Amino acid sequence: MAADLGELLVPYMPTIRVPRTGDRVFKSECAFSYDSPESEGGLYVCMNTFLGFGREHVERHYRKTGQSVYMHLKRHVKEKATGAAGGAISRRRNGKVFLDLELNRDFNGDEYDCEDEAKLVIFPDHFEIPLPNIEELPALVTIACDAVLNAASAYKKQEPDSWDEEIQVSKHARSLRQQDNGVRIPPSGWKCQKCEMKENLWLNLSDGAVLCGKWFFDGSGGNGHALDHFKDTNFPLAVKLDNLTPDIADIYSFDEEEAVLDPQISEHLQHFGIDIIPIQRNGTDNGHHNTDNTNGMRPRVSEWEVIQESGMKLKAVYGSGFTGIKNLGNSCYLGTIMQVLFSIPEFQRAYVGNLQRIYDYSPLDPSTDFSTQMAKLGHGLLSGLYSKPPMKSELIEQHQPKGISLKMFKALVSNGHPEFSSNRQQDAQKFFLHLINLVERNSVGLENPNNAFRYLVEERVQCCQTQKVRYTQKVDYLMQLPAPIEAASNREELIAYEAKRNEAEENMRAPPEPVRARIPFTACLQAFTEPENVPDFWSSELQAKSAGVKTSRFASFPEYLVVQIKKFTFVVDWVPKKVDLSIDIPDFLDLSRLRGTGLQAGEQELPDLTPPIVLPEDTRDNSMNSSDSPEIDESAAMQLAEMGFPLEACRKAIYYTGNMGPEMAFNWIIAHMEEPDFAEPLALPTFMEPGPSVAGSGLAATPLENHPPEESIAILTSMGFPRRHSVQALKATNNNLERALDWIFTHTEREEEEETSDALSDMADTTEPNDSAFSNANMHSDSTLSPDQDASGPQIKDGPGRYELFAFISHIGASTMSGHYVCHIKKEGRWVIFNDHKVCLSERPPKDLGYIYFYRRLSSS
Repeated sequence: MAADLGELLVPYMPTIRVPRTGDRVFKSECAFSYDSPESEGGLYVCMNTFLGFGREHVERHYRKTGQSVYMHLKRHVKEKATGAAGGAISRRRNGKVFLDLELNRDFNGDEYDCEDEAKLVIFPDHFEIPLPNIEELPALVTIACDAVLNAASAYKKQEPDSWDEEIQVSKHARSLRQQDNGVRIPPSGWKCQKCEMKENLWLNLSDGAVLCGKWFFDGSGGNGHALDHFKDTNFPLAVKLDNLTPDIADIYSFDEEEAVLDPQISEHLQHFGIDIIPIQRNGTDNGHHNTDNTNGMRPRVSEWEVIQESGMKLKAVYGSGFTGIKNLGNSCYLGTIMQVLFSIPEFQRAYVGNLQRIYDYSPLDPSTDFSTQMAKLGHGLLSGLYSKPPMKSELIEQHQPKGISLKMFKALVSNGHPEFSSNRQQDAQKFFLHLINLVERNSVGLENPNNAFRYLVEERVQCCQTQKVRYTQKVDYLMQLPAPIEAASNREELIAYEAKRNEAEENMRAPPEPVRARIPFTACLQAFTEPENVPDFWSSELQAKSAGVKTSRFASFPEYLVVQIKKFTFVVDWVPKKVDLSIDIPDFLDLSRLRGTGLQAGEQELPDLTPPIVLPEDTRDNSMNSSDSPEIDESAAMQLAEMGFPLEACRKAIYYTGNMGPEMAFNWIIAHMEEPDFAEPLALPTFMEPGPSVAGSGLAATPLENHPPEESIAILTSMGFPRRHSVQALKATNNNLERALDWIFTHTEREEEEETSDALSDMADTTEPNDSAFSNANMHSDSTLSPDQDASGPQIKDGPGRYELFAFISHIGASTMSGHYVCHIKKEGRWVIFNDHKVCLSERPPKDLGYIYFYRRLSSS
């Protein structure tokens, strides 16, 4: 038999590989579905590419690649037998347990036994060879099989805490003696007792002394007073005051000179008046870690319970469209966005409707293809295959897992992104825009579902001195709605609370019960329409900087309107903190009065002129360097640098966003962090020396090399503008990104009139397939562009501005960098709550506490 197996495998030996360092072995998830070894058909792992395939998709891979040898992995999950006394009787497990194969948490308990089975399968005849079979298989095949079975998970580096060293319990933890000195630590307003430092503060767990650190355990420094205190007192343990949950508290042992664990941290902190028991629940439920130091150490228990509808008997629902998404550890921001997107018909059609075509044309490694993984995700959520009611049966393998795990999808969409590739909580709004960008890049030749969100904003800027105006349009996907606290209906109550809170801080007492601001939705809309000042506005009428004001209106209305409530503000340490507020969000919304009107009778337009090129002052006498630094708000750059970004990258971000402030620059940084020259110094073109003859002739100095930076070109082309027009606009505006956008919109018709057939052919040779003039987007407000219309530019589906709410995403916690996200979606006339893998009918949807709202346009009838 051994000889027979050896002869059988000889033709396939060149295709069987042993996994090398760096090879990812996908033995827990199919590349085209969410089948796993626990699924009814098991999982087939290609012995050449190490990709995993479910039973319905392995034939496709065989036909496409010709790879014939697969390892079939099957995990049988059974309930343990129950003895006479009612206790579970452990069964002997048959076969080899797959090493380092993730256990399904639904079956990872004392009530279930897992019996694992592995075998080689040779296609197309489905010849099976049970494993292990050391005596009968060739040595190379045996080594390869063992390597696959023992290979680490393909996502091991993404699992929480996989990078952390194992921290040991301190030898002082259980025997720590705490002084009964009456010290009580206030919830805020800490400072070092010796140097007044307010950052990097550590609480000594023996005597309650609050002192600054010196070591770089957390990446920041101090004056070392905590260490000096240990040398004077021999009090060994200190905890960092920034994060006081039992799971993630930073505890340091001066005596052991390392980070340690303290199993009794709750009791030790309680000694000094710090009660973190409630925070433990707030920080660990649903796989989330809340690292916030919320106001007064008081957890948002009310918000946590209201948004998740805790305490109510919610009825679980199953089937198509009711599939949950498992939390990978702070991945709920991703899960909620994807649940809402795939409740929208345009996304369903683009990916699930084209499933077979996308799969048939997928690359050899489908795990790296965006369209494939989007189609896989959509099918997983909508098919109902992974959302079936539990069945009480001895054979639990018939019971589908609770929800799907997006490890492969998250690895793809977060690849190269410094924030989304981490295990930390992120801002759902930023991920929404990140995904919109990915959809835009990968929709060439496919229906672009982004068309449902895209709309035009009309911006009116008025010069305060001349009263003349300029109208421009820009593309947007999301409406950011201010939440004016000053318009709160309970303003007097808020003022009283603030006074009590300040008094409590001054007297180092516990803060009062927080008061939630109640803001009318009409006040938010009013704040959206209010004029805002434009810093450093350049008036083409005055040919100089002047005071300017800007107002925004809708130039078109999208099919689906996404509204973000601006609940988060940046504080000194640049951590986004949430304002606790409630808004009476309407189910039906009419924004018709916010439609832009364009140039009105009696208004005068500013001249269509561009600012002169500003040359360094010392170029006239050529006595200094040939090129000085551009005008950059260095204080804004330093603010960004304090967040940990390279200073040169921060300066570039400020420059390329036209000194529009740290928030705009922050978005630029996030979008360009993966670029190879991200941290390199800002490089600008050199300029011609304006000699006497130039000045005498009245000609302005012109740049020798005025090719715009590729970063600016990329920003414009990513918005759908042709590369040629983007380059022209940047050249005409001295590479100023904001004025380049104005130039594009104001020169669209002129460009079309001047283009000859030769110019058109040149453009066809130099533009990307998705590039075109923006004339399709710059249309009359009454027009509507259908998705099947022949247009390669950004498509705008304009229509009435009347909407109905169909989904909203809520955030729990004090910061976007922590907490939890939950979404509610209206399906079949009922609100449904999607809380990670749990999907239930909602009893009381908390619409007033949402963060991002999704409206669909009402029909005109």
